[in-house]
Amino acid sequence: MTVVQITLDAVDVQLGAQRALMNVCLSIAAGECVALVGANGSGKSTLLRALHGLVPHSQGQVWHAPGLQLAMLFQRPYLLRISALNNVALGLWLDRQRGLNWRSAQALAEQALQRVGLQTVAGQNGRQLSGGQQQRLALARAWARQPHVLLLDEPTASLDPHAKREVEDLMAQFAAGEGARQPLTLVWASHNLGQVKRLASRVIYLEGGRVMVDLPVADFFNPAVLALHSLAAHAFVQGELA
Repeated sequence: MTVVQITLDAVDVQLGAQRALMNVCLSIAAGECVALVGANGSGKSTLLRALHGLVPHSQGQVWHAPGLQLAMLFQRPYLLRISALNNVALGLWLDRQRGLNWRSAQALAEQALQRVGLQTVAGQNGRQLSGGQQQRLALARAWARQPHVLLLDEPTASLDPHAKREVEDLMAQFAAGEGARQPLTLVWASHNLGQVKRLASRVIYLEGGRVMVDLPVADFFNPAVLALHSLAAHAFVQGELA
């Protein structure tokens, strides 16, 4: 049975004088791996923030399932000048809904670091880690919060090939439910169409703040099928793959 977690109904988002999203209608179901693609400025990042609720919508409705927990990762994670362990533990300790004392927060943080393979750098300053390690630390911080939905804004864009593979592997494991109570729903923005092919079950193509295509991944990468839905999306994919 399909369990809908988030629904956007005719949502507009206005950022200053710019309409960043226009008449967006979509639903995200539990267990999906949804990739958002499109040119720079097409609305991918704004859509992620609208799904989370980080930006106000000027029209339409955003619905979250009761009790839904979300976490979001940015391309460049913000880390404090404290140890990797405490970068994870501090957010857990400050979360009043969890009610964890400091020792319990650190214990959960240790599990999270182990989950992403960073237990050996637990005592190092989070800001002094490599780019790939910092992104894995951000994933640990998100995983520790036990979200139902994980939103990621180009999580591998600034990483070298090895670090990209490490982050992709973790995304795939989270989506499969490895090391968690249940599989996570993933929604992420990406310019890497190879990554989209490897990880996504569904692809949404945006242009000018509008959702132009919303297809299963196999159909999105079938040129004949995609061209029937949007010549612009077809041209985008061919250009990115060229």
